[in-house]
Amino acid sequence: MKYAILIAALALFSCKSSKNVDIDEPVYYEAATGFQFVQDAPLTQVVDLAKEQDKLVFLDIYTDWCLPCQIMNEEVFNDERLGEYFKSEFISFKVNAEKGYGPNIATLYEVKGYPTLLFLDQSGRILEQKSGMAYHRELKQMAEQAIRVNNQNGTSE
Repeated sequence: MKYAILIAALALFSCKSSKNVDIDEPVYYEAATGFQFVQDAPLTQVVDLAKEQDKLVFLDIYTDWCLPCQIMNEEVFNDERLGEYFKSEFISFKVNAEKGYGPNIATLYEVKGYPTLLFLDQSGRILEQKSGMAYHRELKQMAEQAIRVNNQNGTSE
């Protein structure tokens, strides 16, 4: 029942759109040499893209005024080696909690602080999460833990 509500909420929240984003042509933001983020897209399209590419979702929920978010952008998301690892395993999705789809996604995942880092399976369920910034080592450990949990659950669909 809980998952049915989650799917219904995902569908409802994906209806609000300021621009159309085609799943075949996601809008990407790429840090200088590191991570490649999908942005300005509904969560349902990102989850569908993860299914299509057989990857999990890494979701960074941030705000413009958040200093730890800015530090992660400058110091973590620009890391080339970590970025390559994430590109191979995840669809990385960056969401401003105060704009576009962000308020709905932040509500859906009950975000209480920034940044909120979520690792999701291909159904949008949380595998691993953290409220607050994470540096390179911790972020990679979280990613590896999310992959382990997903494999144990057999949720790669």
